[in-house]
This record gives sequence, C-alpha cells and structure tokens, in this order.
Amino acid sequence: MVRELSHYVDGQRVDGTSGRFGDVFDPCSGQVQARVPLAGRDEVANAVANAEKAQVAWGAMNPQRRGRILLKFVELVNANMDELATLLSKEHGKTFADSKGDIQRGIEVVEFAAGAPHLLKGEFSDAGGIDVHSVRQPLGVVAGITPFNFPAMIPLWKSGPALAAGNAFILKPSERDPSVPLRLAELFTEAGVPDGVFNVVNGDKEAVDALLEDPRVKAVGFVGSTPIAQYIYSTAAAHGKRAQCFGGAKNHMVIMPDADLEMAADALIGSGYGSAGERCMAISVAVPVGEETANKLVATLQERVKALKVGPSLEPDSDFGPVVTAAAKERIEGYIQSGIDDGATLLADGRGLEVDGHEGGFWVGPTLFDHVTKDMAIYREEIFGPVLSVLRAPDYEEALRLCTDHEYGNGVAIFTRDGDAARDFANRVQVGMVGVNVPIPVPIAYYTFGGWKASGFGDLNQHGPDAFRFYTKTKTITTRWPSGIRSGASFIMPEGS
Repeated sequence: MVRELSHYVDGQRVDGTSGRFGDVFDPCSGQVQARVPLAGRDEVANAVANAEKAQVAWGAMNPQRRGRILLKFVELVNANMDELATLLSKEHGKTFADSKGDIQRGIEVVEFAAGAPHLLKGEFSDAGGIDVHSVRQPLGVVAGITPFNFPAMIPLWKSGPALAAGNAFILKPSERDPSVPLRLAELFTEAGVPDGVFNVVNGDKEAVDALLEDPRVKAVGFVGSTPIAQYIYSTAAAHGKRAQCFGGAKNHMVIMPDADLEMAADALIGSGYGSAGERCMAISVAVPVGEETANKLVATLQERVKALKVGPSLEPDSDFGPVVTAAAKERIEGYIQSGIDDGATLLADGRGLEVDGHEGGFWVGPTLFDHVTKDMAIYREEIFGPVLSVLRAPDYEEALRLCTDHEYGNGVAIFTRDGDAARDFANRVQVGMVGVNVPIPVPIAYYTFGGWKASGFGDLNQHGPDAFRFYTKTKTITTRWPSGIRSGASFIMPEGS
C-alpha cells in the first residue's frame, strides 16, 4: 500500500494543494512506498506567513524556557528512537544502527542549543560615563534545505540552534525520504513548540526558489551538492539573505608508514563503505605513503572487502544497505566503468550485486580501485557511493599536496604514530575538518562543522557557537545618563576615549 504524505504547517499535517507529487521508494525493493506532495509557491507563502506570525511570541520568550522545550523534545525523540530509526532505514536504505546514529548526532546539537541563554549573552563595557552593551536578537523566519543522506541529523543541526535563538523555522527536506522530518515536526509540537514555529514544506526547486525569494525569510541553510550550494548561496545573497551552504566532498585519508595498518584498514572500510558511501564525510580516497605501505594496505583492504555483507537495512548483520534511488545506482556504476576506462586497477567490483528476496533493490556492492591517478574522474569528482580509491603517494609531502590541492576541502584524516607528523599535517593541510587517527572527523556538537573551498560557502559554519552567530543579529546600545554638566552642541565625531 502506497502511503500519502503531507506537509506540516501551523502545528498540523496538511495536504498538498499543488497537484504535484514525488515518489518515495523502498531502496531495498525498488518499489514505491509513498507519495509526497511537492509544494507550490502559494503553499510556501502560507507556511512563511504562519511562521512569521508565530515567531513574535516565540522570540520574546525567555530563552531558558525555549531551552526547556528543546530538552523535552530530546526526551521524546529518545522515547521514539526505534520508530524513527525504522522509518529512516525504510526510506533511506541505511542500516538500523546507522539510522540511530543519524538521529543521535542530531539531538546532540539540540542538547547543545538548549544552552542558548549563555550563547545569546552579549557584551558590556563601561566606557567612562558611557555604557555600551550588545544583545543578540533572532532574525525572524529562517529556512533549512536539507539532503536525503541525513534526514534527521542535518534538519536538527539547522533547526535546533535556530529555534533556541528565537526564530521560526521552515524545513524543506529531501523529497526522497521526508517521513522522519514530518515525524520530528510532530514531536516538536508535542514538546511544546508553539504552532507555526516549526514547519515542514516538501517540494522541489519551485519550493526552494519560493523560500529564496520570499523577503520574510531572513536566512537559509543548505547541505547538498556543490553546484546547488553555489546556486542557493548566490540567489540568497541576491535577495538580501544570509546563507550558509555546504556542498560536495572528496575526503582523503593519508596512511603513514608508521601507522597501525590494521587500524587504518578498519577505519577505511567503515568510513568508505558505511551508509553505502552516501556521506559527505565518507573517506573515498586512501593515500598510502610509500610502495611498501601501499602494498600492505591494499592486501589488507581486499580481505576486509570480501567479508562485507550488503543486505536489507533492517537485518542486523548487514554492514550497509542499498543506495537511495535507481538513478544513484546508475550514476555510481557509471563512475566504476569510468575508473576502468581510465586505467585504474579494479580490485573489487560492486556492480551487478543481487540480494536474495530483494532483487529489485538499488544494490551496489563495495568497490575498490588501486593505482588511481589525479586526472581520473573517480578521483576528481564526488561519487557518493561505496567506491574507495587508492592513490599511492611516494612521500609525505606529495600526500599533503594531494589533500590540499583538491578542489574540495571538507574533511581529511591522517593515520600515524608520529605526533610531529600529525601536528604538521593538521597545521598545513587546507581542509576544514581534520582527523588524526579518526576517519570521520565530524566535530562534537559544541564545535562547528564546515568545509573549505568548493565544500562550503558562507562565513559561518553549522552548529557550535557559529550557529548562534548565524541565526541572530547583533544590536549594540550606547547609553549616557545626564550628569548635570552642559557643554553645548558638538559637531565633531565622538571619540572612543
């Protein structure tokens, strides 16, 4: 039976009125499991109007009370964790355990955002008879446009700080797996978020453009591919909005000769193939330093790849599940053929995988290439699938140069026992997030997340203190009380002293 989904506006689910719908697939079977309405401009405008009205009282509320509501929401998410994770796995295709991790990393940011009273404090100075202080105030209505690969985590990374700061929030989630965002909206309402403060509007480019062009929407956060990140960033700026847009990635892991190769291989397998490689922080390029290191690493990887179990998302022994759509499967398999055509050595081929009882699913098995070079498309471009490339570096400086020269600068890792090498690498590499013996260097909630170069557009990152800077505007008040001394009118610029 095909489920009919909805939008979530003003504290309740509402049917779409545009007459346009998108299909939501079960990636394990390839069958349509739901239809999601695609909002038109009028529907987006209605959601924004409700949000604008509701934000006034929410923004005026004591931030500590807003924080209590967010903590109640965290309690409700934890109480409904299994339901949410199951829903997420069925629409996305990632394993049940991975889905729980997706949700957990999201609510950690909401927990951090509950500390808003401290993060919203301004500054004060006594400037010799003149008091100067600043306050942080909400922007009003803000929006988040989020991707399919983390349907819980990234919406919560965006909405948690935005709500804590006193804004109303419009979420435009991916139309490929919208059920978890809709369920989160219901839990926000149950926790005490007033009607209209958190809204979900499903849609495609028409809904995105409506949000970007609506003058009542003051800021937009986005995560997705680099071309769309550039489009949203430039369009938002042209309409006078703040924008924080995160794009693609090509994350390297440098393996030094002194590294624990067993540990490094396990890290590559987990970070390269976890969630079928559909992570912006996935390691997709292994850079062993020296031929001896490379030969040992590749041999170890081959053995581990053979042991991987690709299977249905809800089966506990599956290491990873299907990719999200048939189009994603076709694209990934095209990259695999491209790597062969360009002369890379294919050591494990994930094409043509079938899973018993799930023959129509969007399956791609673990794929491993050796002897990849910088000019190959499988190295230059983001594949977003379970494809790991080994690019051998003759020495440390060349490995560092590879990571720094790539157009993407999202995440990078180095595996070594040498503290000097790790320190030098972390200081010199031109990438936004660095892991030392950590394969997926996603910062904890009270630090900020963001890539450099073609991976990120905007001055401020996601979560951590940057989120509160992004979702608030600073007002500075200068005050002097009469002292009884009159000196007449002054026509010169006042001096700070």
